[in-house]
Amino acid sequence: MPKKSKHKNTDLEVLKAAIRAQLEKLIELNRTRANFAEKFEALIESYNTGSRTIEALYAELLELSNSLNEEQQRHVRENMSEEELVIFDILTRPAPELTSEERAEVKKAARELLTRLKELLVLNWRQKSMARSQLKLTIEDTLDTGLPRAYTPELYNQKCAAVFEHVYESYPERNAGVYA
Repeated sequence: MPKKSKHKNTDLEVLKAAIRAQLEKLIELNRTRANFAEKFEALIESYNTGSRTIEALYAELLELSNSLNEEQQRHVRENMSEEELVIFDILTRPAPELTSEERAEVKKAARELLTRLKELLVLNWRQKSMARSQLKLTIEDTLDTGLPRAYTPELYNQKCAAVFEHVYESYPERNAGVYA
């Protein structure tokens, strides 16, 4: 019997390590996926406190792993690049509720925004206040014309700030960063 439980523990550790590595990669590309990491940590915690058996934990981790694989392919299903999907997710998660027509408008705005932003990422753009201002204005302008009416002015301002923060963190230099 002890041999079998040792085998289960090994399998569990291998699965946990694989999920942790996949999560790191997914979240590095798209921070809106942090909820997957929270779910993972909650599962581990519930096992550690004894409210889940090793079998139950293993089954739920497999389920989580499958949803991570699906998430990894979502950009393909949405017909967007991983970079476009991040902006789309920032604009749509957690709010607002959108119709499929509005979702299409947001996708279009995300694509256009990414194209326009990449043209503005000049050398050392983070250090240049003019470059940062131009980037902010481009975000505001593109989203102002591209987003559907479902966005309140307050939500619009939050989304503009979130997109700028994403670009600032993800694109340290032209042709550098997470997506290079």
